[in-house]
Amino acid sequence: MSLPEILLWQRLQHSDVKFRRQHPVGRYVLDFYCAAARICVEVDGISHDMGNNPSRDADRDAWLNAQGVSVLRICAADVLRDPDGVADGIVRAVAGG
Repeated sequence: MSLPEILLWQRLQHSDVKFRRQHPVGRYVLDFYCAAARICVEVDGISHDMGNNPSRDADRDAWLNAQGVSVLRICAADVLRDPDGVADGIVRAVAGG
């Protein structure tokens, strides 16, 4: 796991919402997954903006959506800047409020 993923996991694992980390779905491994809400959280570093990665991410998101899994993409820089705020936002989004 990358540093942003570690920082986020340290916060998500103690939230009121249950998350799994490095959860496999099909041929993909999701950074974080909330089974109750069928939402995955992907922490994207700068490499996700390079080369063919944006189209690969779009294909992955489309496949996950077709499986009934919503994708929430979070910028790694945002996690590094404010891990508590990002974790709180994710928990609110997953909890529906």
